Amino acid sequence: MNISGYGSSLASNPYAAGTRGTAAAARNSQGQPLTEAQQKEVDALKKRDQEVRQHEQAHQSASGGLSSGSPSFSYQSGPDGQRYAVGGEVNIDVSPGSTPQETLNKAQKIQAAARAPAEPSGQDRAVAQQAAQMALQAQQEIREQAAQGKQHGGHGQRLANSYGAVAATSNTSSSGQLINTSA
Repeated sequence: MNISGYGSSLASNPYAAGTRGTAAAARNSQGQPLTEAQQKEVDALKKRDQEVRQHEQAHQSASGGLSSGSPSFSYQSGPDGQRYAVGGEVNIDVSPGSTPQETLNKAQKIQAAARAPAEPSGQDRAVAQQAAQMALQAQQEIREQAAQGKQHGGHGQRLANSYGAVAATSNTSSSGQLINTSA
């Protein structure tokens, strides 16, 4: 599942970050000192790099064990020849659980991961909404199972998972990504 939050273009988003080099030592690829405009671009890229990394770390930290691997990043080269992270993603398992209760728990973790950054993107909010729908559907199944159990003297039958379609609304089947492409 894709959760976009931070983009790959500094031109479309003025955020940038990082801690590469110092202003006094910054040089372009020909070894010449950076111009004032180039230094401003490097400073913006450093800032963007830091924000992207913090955003992705927030997703991963709040994933409750649903993330796999480390965040991956897309980079932009600065006039100093350094690469700066300008976008990123965290792989998250968004498959439904084997029971409605397990699905409810996973949906809550997905929502927490999507909303974790200080400034969730539109895509982050959309994934949180999809996870909320997944949670509502799981809660409905839990209520139906409880009602079925009461009708049959506590020996209710397990209902089939009907919430899988909600979790699979992205291009992925049982796992997905938090992709951060704009603020």
